[in-house]
Amino acid sequence: MTLRERPLPRARLLGERDKRHFIDGKWIASLKEERIETFNPATGTVLATLSRGRAEDVDRAVRAARSAFEGPWRSFTPGARQQIIMRFAELFEKNFEELTLLESLDMGAPLQKRLRAGKSGIIQTILYFAAQARSIGGENPHNSLAGNVTTMIVKAPVGVVGAIIPWNGPLFSQMHVLGPVLATGCTAVIKPAEDASLAILRTAELLLEAGLPPGVVNVVTGIGAEAGAALAAHPDVNRLAFTGSTQVGREIIKASAGNMKRLQLELGGKSPDIVFADADLDKAVPGVAMGVYANSGQICFAGTRIFVQRSVQEQFVERLSAYSKSLKVGDPLEDDTVLGPLISQRQLDRVLGYVQSGQAEGASLVSGGSRIGGKLAEGYYLEPTVFGGVSNSMKVAREEIFGPVASVIPFDTVEEVLQLANDSPYGLASGVWSSNVNTVMRMVHGIQAGTVWVNCYGMIDPAVGFGGYKESGYGWKGGEAQIDGYLYQKAAYINVAN
Repeated sequence: MTLRERPLPRARLLGERDKRHFIDGKWIASLKEERIETFNPATGTVLATLSRGRAEDVDRAVRAARSAFEGPWRSFTPGARQQIIMRFAELFEKNFEELTLLESLDMGAPLQKRLRAGKSGIIQTILYFAAQARSIGGENPHNSLAGNVTTMIVKAPVGVVGAIIPWNGPLFSQMHVLGPVLATGCTAVIKPAEDASLAILRTAELLLEAGLPPGVVNVVTGIGAEAGAALAAHPDVNRLAFTGSTQVGREIIKASAGNMKRLQLELGGKSPDIVFADADLDKAVPGVAMGVYANSGQICFAGTRIFVQRSVQEQFVERLSAYSKSLKVGDPLEDDTVLGPLISQRQLDRVLGYVQSGQAEGASLVSGGSRIGGKLAEGYYLEPTVFGGVSNSMKVAREEIFGPVASVIPFDTVEEVLQLANDSPYGLASGVWSSNVNTVMRMVHGIQAGTVWVNCYGMIDPAVGFGGYKESGYGWKGGEAQIDGYLYQKAAYINVAN
């Protein structure tokens, strides 16, 4: 039985439901009762209709979050919050196949790969934040005042957190908001991407089932320029987490100025993946390829600028092209599909525009580059694409494509490739493939990026964290730094003299 043939009653039930906002523990329609359609990228057909949230709907959700923050949620101890997170983890795991199906229908990710590889990472992220709920502490520093004065530094939740979640991995992305929110005692208003909202709406139900008080987590669906902009500018939101383009990130920075809200921004990337001549190509070729093609290239840290040392460049390009052609692009619900469609017709057109640009600027189209027809013609499918003969000044090497397009750029020396790798406004991630520890350490210290993967690509550990540099944003996702971002600290001076 294939994945498509399995009975999926819960997903069908959600498909029949009128998708409204989830505010204060209830399903609530938009005040203007407007709707938007969301499409299945595998077929191009309408998948569902969502409530079109606007500023007034965001305001209702923020007021619910503020009321919950000032109300019963405030009395939950760290242990009680941890228990809710643990129950949520159990429910999430129990319903993982349904949640993953919803995400796959929404944004086209191959279901089998998500079921096989995604579960452990998401559950471990939830459990990491469950542990952090009991780890938040203050300090009792010695002071230079009178001996009868005791000083303390106390950490407290910042309040209402707004979150704008991207469409390219909503299940995982939301955990880096839900985790620190629940661990610290904040509350949240989440605006999922209009292209992929269903899995996040279902997650909100599971949180309520886990015992979370109404209003602690709210979800408002809608268009980014309307609901997202209203959330970014709302004067009663204390912190905003955003993952998306650098262009929108700039607008969010401007919108945050009204009440000086804290920001965590994970923005665009054009990450270098560097292959030295002494690398193990049997590992480097598939590793580099999936650093570009995973999620059909729709990953912010995709290693799409592939720098290959000149002595092995020709061999590497041949092997990369052959590997790319071996990947099955197809129906996300088929067991053996490796790459699904792009998220929308708009995104497909955008990526095809970059393919045309690469050819116009003189890059060599080695393989791929065309929309896939036949039985997949109704969906937004594109062949995995390899460009050779690319220079670092070409558009395909400078701009974030967000599609399965690899650009191979030759280099000769360590010094040269460091200069090329850092010649970018972005600094999100990077990769290095080499068997020489001296070379590796020069790259680790020299590359200007928030993450450097060595002889691997794309590993994310919630205890380590992830973040950007330069125009790739600021703020840290994961680790103690993210927890601290959801807290503020205050000093107390206690005069105990009689």
